[in-house]
Amino acid sequence: MGKNKFKFFRQIDQKDCGPTCLRMVAMYHGKRYSREYLRSLTSISKVGVTLAGIAEAAEKIGFRTLGIKVKPEILLEQIPTPFILPWRQRHFVTFLGVKKGVISVADPAFGIIKYSKEEFLNGWLNDQQMQSNYVLVLDPTPDFYVNEEDKNANRKVGFRFLLPYFRPHGKIIFQILLGLTLGLILQFSLPFLMQSIVDYGVNFQDIGFIYVILIAQVVLFLSATSVRIIRDWLILHMSSRINIKMVSDFLMKILNLPLSYFETRNMGEHMQRIRDHSRVQAFLSATTLTTAFSFITLIVFSLILLYYSLPIFLIFASGSVLFVLWSLYFLRQREILDFKRFDKLAENDSSLVEIINGVYEIKINNSKFKQRWKWESIQVELFKLSLKSLGLSQSQTIGASVINELKNIVITFVAATSVVKGNITLGMMISIQYIIGQLNIPLSNFIVFLQAGQDALISLERLSQVHEQKLEDEGKAFSNDFLDRKDRNIYLNELSFQYGGKSSPMVLKNINLTIPFGKTTAIVGASGSGKTTLLKLLLQFVHPTEGELKLGSQPFESMNTEEWRKQCGAVLQKGYLFNDTIGDNIAESEQSGIIDLDKLKTAAYVANIEDYIEKSPSGYNTLVGHSGVRLSGGQEQRIYISRAIYKDPSYFFFDEATSALDANNERVIVERMNDYLTDKTVVVIAHRLSTVKHADQIVVLHEGEIVEVGNHDQLTENQSFYYELVKNQLELGS
Repeated sequence: MGKNKFKFFRQIDQKDCGPTCLRMVAMYHGKRYSREYLRSLTSISKVGVTLAGIAEAAEKIGFRTLGIKVKPEILLEQIPTPFILPWRQRHFVTFLGVKKGVISVADPAFGIIKYSKEEFLNGWLNDQQMQSNYVLVLDPTPDFYVNEEDKNANRKVGFRFLLPYFRPHGKIIFQILLGLTLGLILQFSLPFLMQSIVDYGVNFQDIGFIYVILIAQVVLFLSATSVRIIRDWLILHMSSRINIKMVSDFLMKILNLPLSYFETRNMGEHMQRIRDHSRVQAFLSATTLTTAFSFITLIVFSLILLYYSLPIFLIFASGSVLFVLWSLYFLRQREILDFKRFDKLAENDSSLVEIINGVYEIKINNSKFKQRWKWESIQVELFKLSLKSLGLSQSQTIGASVINELKNIVITFVAATSVVKGNITLGMMISIQYIIGQLNIPLSNFIVFLQAGQDALISLERLSQVHEQKLEDEGKAFSNDFLDRKDRNIYLNELSFQYGGKSSPMVLKNINLTIPFGKTTAIVGASGSGKTTLLKLLLQFVHPTEGELKLGSQPFESMNTEEWRKQCGAVLQKGYLFNDTIGDNIAESEQSGIIDLDKLKTAAYVANIEDYIEKSPSGYNTLVGHSGVRLSGGQEQRIYISRAIYKDPSYFFFDEATSALDANNERVIVERMNDYLTDKTVVVIAHRLSTVKHADQIVVLHEGEIVEVGNHDQLTENQSFYYELVKNQLELGS
């Protein structure tokens, strides 16, 4: 492929600016890549992507990259375009060039924008004190043109996505179309009835004929109303079922995605995508079928109008074309405003969730005004967007109304003069006025359809970004032979891990370790030494950067993650209580829906929370979570331990599982767990000596590396890293 004219792409999520800029540069040089593919290469984190991350992705697809710090005069005159540069600290744009002092920039959030030199430097340097800043220069190598294009790059998102949801409702769709047809037939007879009243009933002074026609009109009106009521019920029934199925599929999709998907997006973005389904439903429930009805009405009434008068038909057609063109002119600007509004609404949702969830910290730190001001600043931005949207809507509406009214006035004048000249009858003129009134409705509906269709397409594009994601277990064979394996040890061979791209530091380095089956392994180390990351690797929440993780002889990479986690019980540092009963919270892993009371009571006993539950008025049916009884940190932690015990898996993983407990509770729970977990494989992360000293194997991590392995007695005797970690507790114990 040769070079193409520069093609602009718009980002979908707030953090997509880097991959989208790279996508535009790649397209300029003749290679098309999908947004999701480039996103997967750029090591996006929760705070976004770095210039180094973009460079790393660019090199993977065949670019030679150069990240350099330059002064404005060099940037504007000597660097080959297009290239990528940082913008206002938290954003990236593509620099296109300078022409007659005007600088063109492709901003993935807003479009291709032209700046004066001063405006551009304010955005790039972001500080009057800065004299230079970084840019990323991209030069395609021969590999760039040889590399195979992304298979999904040419896939277009459209309403084809919805077809599988419509197929099961063929019978209802047929009934709706039948209702539409009947309604149309009834409606099309009205202009002829109106003409008959004037031309025959009035002109011939036939009262009986007028009564007959009026009765016919009443019957037609009642019939059309009945058909419309039934049709609306059918549409609501079908669209609601489709929407439920779409949202259900969406939820199942995101629940089957790897955790990395959630770690790079905030709560607001998820909530906005749920709302996107409502926009699609609104489009399906009324707009589509109403527009189909309006389109047929437009064609048939236009033919009737043509039958009555060719000049009037031509006037109507010309005015209608102008009306539609004027309305279409504003669609692109509406799309840009919609993307901006999506980002701000997502930010607004996240801010509100943060205020509610952080209410204790807000009160302790007296930061209510700070948080309110932060929220209000978002409202100011939303208000500005609303003003722009209102201005755009008013310009569109006023212009369309002027065109429409001028068209109607001209038609009335031509029709009246035609009656005077004897070209048409008075009854025909009244019918023409009725037809024009009926034709104006489909035209307005058509514009509403275009706007709703545009909204639905934008929403479908955002939803498709989720549906395009690779599933956590995609390509992995189902296997449930975990209990039948001869070797059920876990092996870590030369394992290393880093969050982000190559420029990020290694969190774990060259880990070699065997976790024996049926034994307890404790992992200790200072904060930030990589303990929790190691646990995430064992639970397959993240995957090794280098090295290998095996269960017996089988690499974790080839195992079905869902089946592996069925064999695992875990208590993580940040557990979660659902808005449900204590019993249902403990039995979260129960697949049958019927709680095993014996297992439930055993789990509560081991976690030493049965006394609290039995003293509660509703016992195991006590509601907890955001909508229920507030529990202490220690009580919540004991429910998390109960949840892991109830599951009764072969492998247990505890990350500071007793950190919120007092010494007495911890002692009781540790003793009961030691008895219950006999012959189970247990991995424990803890700082407290009482939790780890009885472990069969203690692994000491220091700055991401294993520095000691042994039991408590051996390691204290060595008086090395482990001894330094626990010596204060040893002194207290003595």
